[in-house]
Amino acid sequence: MTKKMSDRKSEHLALSKSSQVAVGDTRFFYEPLLSAHPTDLKNLATKFGAWQLGAPLWISSMTGGARGKNAKKINQNLAQVAGKYNLAMGLGSCRPILESNEFLADFKMKKYLGKSPLFGNLGIHQVAEFLRDKKEQKIFEMLKKIEADGLIVHVNPLQEWIQPEGDRYFESPLLTLEKLLNKITVPLIVKEVGQGFGPSSLAALLQMPLLAIDLAGFGGTNFSQLEILRQKKINGAQLPMVKVGQTCAEMIVHVHEFKAKNPQQILAKHLIFSGGMRDYLDGYFLLEQSALPSLYGQAQGLLEHAVISSESLAEYVEGQLQGLAMAKSFLRVRN
Repeated sequence: MTKKMSDRKSEHLALSKSSQVAVGDTRFFYEPLLSAHPTDLKNLATKFGAWQLGAPLWISSMTGGARGKNAKKINQNLAQVAGKYNLAMGLGSCRPILESNEFLADFKMKKYLGKSPLFGNLGIHQVAEFLRDKKEQKIFEMLKKIEADGLIVHVNPLQEWIQPEGDRYFESPLLTLEKLLNKITVPLIVKEVGQGFGPSSLAALLQMPLLAIDLAGFGGTNFSQLEILRQKKINGAQLPMVKVGQTCAEMIVHVHEFKAKNPQQILAKHLIFSGGMRDYLDGYFLLEQSALPSLYGQAQGLLEHAVISSESLAEYVEGQLQGLAMAKSFLRVRN
């Protein structure tokens, strides 16, 4: 039952002082005359490769199989919400199930997604090893086991260098990706893990037939910093490298510059903006500027609710999508 107008006005008066906002979000023009309120979320529908998604929200890779870490429940909650709202979802590293099915249940989430796409995930080092040993079939068998629609390959040389147990690359990731593209028959996404890609790396990826480049820009969870914090004795020589990287906003500029000079050379179909996406306005700001069809990804915000329950996560996602619909109706990005 709605409150009486007199009650509502009393609340407005009581809260008016504490509701003052000193600084606005200067990224947008607020245009209150140009639209009605969105009555549903249909205007958020977007294409992603062969899939028609309910919204351009990408459920970013978060957790792989880890005993005692609730990975199965977290992934299940994420997958159920992805299915409910028809969103694309990326799994955390699937390395634990390459040789064993012990943690297979943590990853086998396709049944919850329905027609929404699910992507497995491996590090570039594992991919390089399988290709070197001519065992790439193990990658495809892993994808089949979890009924994945495609593969994410994460490229993380800085994290691996800092990680005490880290792997070492013995060839450039670019060469490994070129070899993989000659073998793979499912859609491929390439992502960083929190430092982003410089202009030369972006240019190389844009010229590959990828489903998407996940920019994973500087400004969100920094896995290199995370590895520093894991160490009992911090290696001071590694600390300066943690601060290097590119934000998604900076990488958009590089993509625009490359497209302006080489429009016919772009083979990658989509961008995914992740890293520092704290809410739907961060996502909307980048989506509206993108030179390629794009999604934006969240991890931390989703994870905080996924560890609680699928209901908590669904409520959070509903709020994010409603906010995105409002942004599309009433906000325009400033030049």
